[in-house]
Amino acid sequence: MLKKHSILIGIVISLVLLYLATQHYPGGSQADKNSVGYSWLNNYLSNLFSPKAVNGAENTARIWADFGMLFFCGSILIFFIDFSTKIPDKNAQKIIKYCGIGSMAFAFLAVTPLHDLMVRLSCTLSMLTIFYVTVFVLKSRLVGFKILSLLVLVFLYGGAYVYFSGNGLQILPVLQKATFGISIIWVLGLYYFTREEDFRVKEKILVERIN
Repeated sequence: MLKKHSILIGIVISLVLLYLATQHYPGGSQADKNSVGYSWLNNYLSNLFSPKAVNGAENTARIWADFGMLFFCGSILIFFIDFSTKIPDKNAQKIIKYCGIGSMAFAFLAVTPLHDLMVRLSCTLSMLTIFYVTVFVLKSRLVGFKILSLLVLVFLYGGAYVYFSGNGLQILPVLQKATFGISIIWVLGLYYFTREEDFRVKEKILVERIN
């Protein structure tokens, strides 16, 4: 029972810890360096991981945020390993599994002073992994997940464009949290409501024709 729901439990724990981190954040954001507390509209998640808050105060949110990120990345890492076994193509299995593991390892290391480099590495591997997952979802008959997977890609690639180009940085904090939220829905949906048979479309069509 615990093993079956480990991904859900890990995500819930991570969300609780990250929420507690926002409650302990001293203040300061890209909109106002002297603001008090955490602004959901103007603060990045990465603000929670810095030794110092934007306003210069000691960041008491950091310990909560670090553990929250650890549980989140660990949960998504387990998801990619589990989901890769549902894919019939062996090469795609390896890409989803190992790029997924790498993306989450680098994502967690983004809490360190190597933040910018880790974000670039994690983002690259995440986009590749999710792209491969989406390809197989699009080949399936899972209509709802086709739409959801495309939305995840749009949010992910859109956020990456804003981050790397610097255009529209004022909306990035909200876009970042929206991507975070929709990705969680996507992960839990694919984990609980898909089976290996869903991605073996050719075999299913052949059986239906024979019958």
